[in-house]
Amino acid sequence: MSLLDFSSDAFMVAFFLYCFAFLFYVIAIAGKKWSNRDPKQHEKRWGRIAFIVSTAGLVAHLTFFFTRWIGGKQIPTSNMYEFMTFLGMAIMIAYTIVYAMYRKPLLGMFAIPLTIIIVAYASVFPQEVQPLIPALNSVWLKVHVTTAALGEAFFAVGFAAGLMYLLRVINFTDKTKQARRAQFWVEFTLYSIIVIVGFIIAVFGFRFAGYEASFTQEKVLIDNKGQDSTIVDTVNYYLPPIVQPYNSQIVEFQSFLGMDKPLFEAPYWMNGVNAGRKLNTVVWSIIAGTLLYGVLRLILRKRLGAAIHPVMEGIDADDLDEISYRAIAIGFPIFTLGGLIFAMIWAEIAWGRFWGWDPKEVWALITWLFYSAYLHFRLSRGWQGLRSAWLAVIGFVIVLFTLIGVNLIIAGLHSYSGV
Repeated sequence: MSLLDFSSDAFMVAFFLYCFAFLFYVIAIAGKKWSNRDPKQHEKRWGRIAFIVSTAGLVAHLTFFFTRWIGGKQIPTSNMYEFMTFLGMAIMIAYTIVYAMYRKPLLGMFAIPLTIIIVAYASVFPQEVQPLIPALNSVWLKVHVTTAALGEAFFAVGFAAGLMYLLRVINFTDKTKQARRAQFWVEFTLYSIIVIVGFIIAVFGFRFAGYEASFTQEKVLIDNKGQDSTIVDTVNYYLPPIVQPYNSQIVEFQSFLGMDKPLFEAPYWMNGVNAGRKLNTVVWSIIAGTLLYGVLRLILRKRLGAAIHPVMEGIDADDLDEISYRAIAIGFPIFTLGGLIFAMIWAEIAWGRFWGWDPKEVWALITWLFYSAYLHFRLSRGWQGLRSAWLAVIGFVIVLFTLIGVNLIIAGLHSYSGV
C-alpha cells in the first residue's frame, strides 16, 4: 500500500469517527430525558465518550494530512479538496481547544456536524495530488493558508455557539412581529445548512448513478495589446444540466426526468472558472436541500428551530455567549496574520505587489473588517447576547462566501482553488 492510499484510508476513518462522535454527543444531550441515571452524570459520561471519539477522529485526520504531505511531496492545501479537508481538521483543532476550556458537550453536537459537512463537501472534488503552479510554490503558502484556515476554524466554532445561543433564547411560540422575524432568520440559517447537505447528497447520488454530460464552450480572450482570440474548452457536468455554460454547444446529454436539454444558459457576467457548471450545482443544491428540508418538516411537523429548541433547555445562555465570543477573539489575531499579513507577503513574492484588489483579497479584507467591528461593538458598546450571536452567525456566512462563493461567480488569481 502506498503512502497516499494509507492517507486516504486515514481520512475515511476520521470521517466515520466524527460521525460516531456526533451520535454520542446527541446521546449525551438529547438522551438525558430517557436515561435512568442522573442527567448530569449521563451528560458527563457520554460527553466524555464523545470527546474521546472525536479526538481519535482528529488524530486520524492529522495522520491523513501529514501522510498526504509526505506522499505528495507538498503541503496538501493547494486545491479545493485539500483546503476544505484542512479546514475541517482546523475546526476540530479549534473545537478541541475551546472544549478543553469550557467542557460543554452541547458544543460538540453543533460543531462536529460542521466538520462532517465540510469533510463531505471536500470529497466531491478531485482527490488526486495536483502539481503546484509556480505562484503557489512558496513557503509562504504554508503559513498563509494554514493560519488563515485556523482563524476561520475558530470563527466556525463561534458561529456554532452563536447559533446555539439563538436556538436557546428565541421563543418559537411567540407570535409578535419581532419574534417571528427572529424565528424566520434562524430557520433560514438552518435551511442554508440543509442546502449544503443537499448539495453533497445530489453530487454523490448522481456520481453513483454515473451521470455525465458535456459541452463545448467558446471563450474570447483579450491580451495586453487589446487583441482578442477565441479558444474552445470542453466542460463536463456530473449533475443533469439545468444551466448550460454561456456561449456553448451540447456534445453529450443524458436525458433526466424527460429533460433532454438545459432549461437556460448561464449569464455572460458569471466569468469564474467553470461558472455555468457551478451555477448548475448551486441550482441542484437548492433543489435537493429544499426537498430534504421539506422531508424533515414533514417528519418533525414543525420548524427545525422549534424542534431543536427543547433540547437547549437548561443550558446557560450566558455560557454560550461567552464561548462564541472567546472563540472569535482567539481566531481574530490568527486570521489577521494568515488572511492579511502573511497573504500580502506571499502576494509580493508571487505577483510582485502586496495588494491587487483581487476578489478573494477584497473579501478577505471584508471578513477582517466585519470581525473587527464585532469585537469593537462587543468591547466598546457592550453588544452581548442576541446582537453578538447574530453577528457571529453573519460573520461565518461571509467566511463561507469568501471561501466558496467568490470562486462561483468571480474570476481572479485565486480561481484555481475552485478547480
